Amino acid sequence: RHASAAGLLDVESEEGHAACGRFLSALEAAANALGVEVAPRAYRSEFSVNYRALFPGEARHYRADILEEFSADRSASIWVNGEKFELSREVIACGGRLQAAISAAGALLERWRRAAASGPAPSAAASASRPVRSEFVAALAEFDGAWAALEHGYIASLIEIEDRARQLVLRAVEAEQRLSDLEGPKGVVGLRDKNRYCDAQRDLVACVAKLNSVANCRRKGRDDLGCDILDGAFAALSPSLSSQELGTDRRAATLLAGDIVGAFHAIRDYLRHIKAFPERVDPHLCNNAGLVARLVDWEESWEVGGRYVKQVPLLDALCRLVMEVKSFQTLIPRLAIMCDECDVEWFMVLPRIVLLAFLKDPAGKLGELLRMLLPHRFQGSATLAGGGAVATRELQDLLGRFRQTSAALAQVAGASPAEGPAAQEAAWEVLARRVVKGSDAEALNGIGGSILQVQRKQALQTLEAFYLELERWSLELQRHCPEDWNQFSSVLVQCLLGGKQRDAAPKFEV
Repeated sequence: RHASAAGLLDVESEEGHAACGRFLSALEAAANALGVEVAPRAYRSEFSVNYRALFPGEARHYRADILEEFSADRSASIWVNGEKFELSREVIACGGRLQAAISAAGALLERWRRAAASGPAPSAAASASRPVRSEFVAALAEFDGAWAALEHGYIASLIEIEDRARQLVLRAVEAEQRLSDLEGPKGVVGLRDKNRYCDAQRDLVACVAKLNSVANCRRKGRDDLGCDILDGAFAALSPSLSSQELGTDRRAATLLAGDIVGAFHAIRDYLRHIKAFPERVDPHLCNNAGLVARLVDWEESWEVGGRYVKQVPLLDALCRLVMEVKSFQTLIPRLAIMCDECDVEWFMVLPRIVLLAFLKDPAGKLGELLRMLLPHRFQGSATLAGGGAVATRELQDLLGRFRQTSAALAQVAGASPAEGPAAQEAAWEVLARRVVKGSDAEALNGIGGSILQVQRKQALQTLEAFYLELERWSLELQRHCPEDWNQFSSVLVQCLLGGKQRDAAPKFEV
């Protein structure tokens, strides 16, 4: 009942698989009852630990899953980790022999069924068609011999395929061991071994990148994250590197660089653990939860490193922005709470803060960051006043509005920008409160008490017009390339909150 149109057993469906299991159990019981000699199975001693557990000793142990590759209309190919493996002609021939033995056994059982269906007084023809004991013994012996031949060839092929599929992990284990040998007991590398150590480190990173491209099913599976990212992280962590080279605040750079190195060490720790029992690694590498988790962490950290840590100007800009955001948080303490809680409002305010910080010093470090997020806004021959960043006319218009608004607010504060820094600082505070709190009237509270009401009203109108334009740019900042913006905002929050937290001694999982 559970056979395809071609006469092959149905092992694909749940019902068919269960029926096939019952059929094999019945054949094994019949062979035992009739005293059919068991075909030799000494070859099982050469199986791997995993397969010896499935096929213990030399008893028959028929399993329905052995038939899956040969009972359905499949090709002789097995795909593992994106690589195609072909079964040998000998194994395919063994599968054909087993199919023939199953068909012969089925024919005998059908003859028995028809003879039994003729009732208690069967005709001479029906009695003559009933199979005898010797026919059953011969059929079951042929079935068992065919099964043993297929089991031997097929499982040996699977073991070979699985060993080849694990080679990516084993090569990484060997590369890690070479690196550890050069480090010595305290992780110190001698000057004579420096070049060898760098080569071994590049080899390990290349192995991890290849492993990531095959096993990392939860992210992109990138294989282009090279050792230059790790070199950049070590450079950022170097005590000899001055804060001027890294930017105004070194802590953000240290956090990101430490995350890159931490992810690398986590992968190395995994490889050191798995070295003792490589057979526990699932050959379908994406099925190893512990490996995948470390690769996800590695790719996330190194992807950020490739963009922000390796490129010093961008790292410098990020460090500067962290300082700017912290100054906003000092001015408006509620902003720090929003960031700590990853409040939805925080992510609405953040693009406005980024733009405002850039407009405050368009020729400074943040120009590099905005150029990365809005590359299409840095085209043409015009340049921002006082700096070298090339900008489009629209971005220059936004800068003009910012300066106009700042001047109007400084006038409300009781002085022009040229008459001292106090008015400029007051104007900046009003702008900061407006982009964060979202209320123009509230932002102006506390300044300009002695000026004419008409001047105050004009300043509010100018502020509101600038805010609306800034909001339009804020949306563009988020939507131009959402993937870049999401990564950037995640990195910034990570820097503000003190970096990614890793379990110092996580429970090991393959």
